[in-house]
Amino acid sequence: MEEKRYGTDIVRSQKVENLLPVNTGGDNITLSARDLHEFLEVGTRFNDWFFRMKEYGFDENIDYRAITQKRVTAQGNKTTLTDYEIKLDMAKEIAMIQRSEKGKQARKYFLRIEESWNSPEMIMKRALEIANNQVEKLKIENTEHIKKIEEQKPKVIFADAVSTSHTSILVGDLAKLMKQNGVDIGGKRLFKYLRENGYLIKRKGTDYNMPTQKAMELELFEVKETSINHSDGHISISKTPKVTGKGQQYFINKFLN
Repeated sequence: MEEKRYGTDIVRSQKVENLLPVNTGGDNITLSARDLHEFLEVGTRFNDWFFRMKEYGFDENIDYRAITQKRVTAQGNKTTLTDYEIKLDMAKEIAMIQRSEKGKQARKYFLRIEESWNSPEMIMKRALEIANNQVEKLKIENTEHIKKIEEQKPKVIFADAVSTSHTSILVGDLAKLMKQNGVDIGGKRLFKYLRENGYLIKRKGTDYNMPTQKAMELELFEVKETSINHSDGHISISKTPKVTGKGQQYFINKFLN
């Protein structure tokens, strides 16, 4: 068996009876226009000949498609040639147009290929190949789906666990929790993110790093107030923002997504 490559397809021909290599790997039988030109022993240059053949009413991307091949010349130089992958019906018409013994021979050969292609055995073979390809495709898709579920599982469990939490935690503790579960962020960066995105007040003063009105309305934070007794007898109030269970779920979903 000979093997020849043109375009992106491997084309096989059996020496026993095949005159020209054809590709039967897709939905249509196709072959190389250059191979046909060579077989027909046309004296005209290939590009001029094929341009003339196209004028007989053939349409690009319906009856033929342009492809490129890399070849090595007799001098050892690499060159790129344009070829055309043509359908069998087009090849039959071109062979008939030639009005030569070679053209007649090619046309009979194409008719034999067509007859074999449309035999019940070949139809069944193609149907089985399509079915097998579909099964393999589903296997790959299923494997990828399972892999994705496994990758997401820790994140889902983590997020679900937090959603049941009724305990408020410090912003720094939320950063540690997130870092343990794959979110690369520290306490300072999380505070900065919360200020820049309108969750904490960023203007300097007594309200610095306190929850904004928006954050409080969303119930993402609560403010813990602690009384501090000073040595001179006066008492001051220290305020600390804490992330609620709802807030933990909110920010974790934001970062995990």
